[in-house]
Amino acid sequence: MINSVCGIRSTGRICTDLANTLEKQGHTVKIAYGRELVPDQFERYAVRIGKNLDVKFHCIKARITDASGFGSKRATKEFIKWVNKYDPDVIHLHNIHGYYINIEILFEYLRNCGKQVIWTLHDCWPFTGHAAFCEGMNCKRWENGCYDCPNKRDYPTSFCDRSRHNWLRKRSIFADIPNLTIVTPSKWLADLVSKSFLSRYPINVIYNEIDVNIFKSTKSDIKNRLGINEKKVVLGVAAFWTKRKGLNDLIKLSTILPREYQIVIVGLSKKQKQSLPQSVMGIEKTNSINELVELYNAADVFVNPTYEDNYPTTNLEAIACGTPVVTYNTGGSSESASYYGIAVNKGDVSAIANVVMGMKFEDKRYPRIFGEGKWLEEYCDLYYTKADETK
Repeated sequence: MINSVCGIRSTGRICTDLANTLEKQGHTVKIAYGRELVPDQFERYAVRIGKNLDVKFHCIKARITDASGFGSKRATKEFIKWVNKYDPDVIHLHNIHGYYINIEILFEYLRNCGKQVIWTLHDCWPFTGHAAFCEGMNCKRWENGCYDCPNKRDYPTSFCDRSRHNWLRKRSIFADIPNLTIVTPSKWLADLVSKSFLSRYPINVIYNEIDVNIFKSTKSDIKNRLGINEKKVVLGVAAFWTKRKGLNDLIKLSTILPREYQIVIVGLSKKQKQSLPQSVMGIEKTNSINELVELYNAADVFVNPTYEDNYPTTNLEAIACGTPVVTYNTGGSSESASYYGIAVNKGDVSAIANVVMGMKFEDKRYPRIFGEGKWLEEYCDLYYTKADETK
């Protein structure tokens, strides 16, 4: 597998969950990743692509010339040498953006290697000229060719606009890859892919799941430790809090809810935490799954005011801990929230407040529909089918 991170955040944990399952079935799995630390329990899977300096140079190139995905040439060539020696049966791509791999070199190898390739898309970056998400701007330029990108200052941030050039270049690079199957974790994203230049490939929808042996009902004293034992807790969690993720909406929500409610936001930078009003409790980024489980269990409601998202696993994690979800009807967020929660119109903070204040907090439910391992079975079936096709 190839992904920007290994064992952390949503895509990194998806990779390690798949790796654990395949390993139990007797397979050997490696996860090639580009950046950040790998938790100790996943070190046996991890293969680093390049080094920190490669990531920094790639990032600088992307900022100055709008060339995300087109740096890291030497690191990618060295990685391809390793792949040739490892000789996998199936290559599974995840997030190939993140300033760590060169898509031109990678896909030239994939075009000629004779391997079966699965590509799970976690956002829109593969078929746009710049942005990872475009719903928030209601932008559909990617359908026929990007230009004048309204999201150039969002990730991957750039000082200039080469979205048209990048779109044309990606369309050429991602074309004519034999034995490529695309997977999306939501019907919403599958619909977008079907309107893009990637529509030539088979598209499967496989909903993400989470490990309900980890994310489950758990007793802890975390509310007491945080000094909010008498409060009704409204929780927000994100790997990175941006305008797109709805940080400002959670702050606005704090001005509407009565004092008996305490908003807790997890995943903030130090600067973001320092800028919060006193009515909001901020917790910095954490890779501790145990701490997340405690927080999900302590919460009375999980609010995900995302303006554009694929199929956020944070919704599933909260639900598995018995905490209902309130989210905007955007992207695939409403698809995952449908198990135990409600979606309101995008940007309607008052509607979120009304739902939260109207909830009964006495009993929690613990839906298991998304924790039955169906997604792992579907991926494994795809792996086996793909591997057999190469024989």
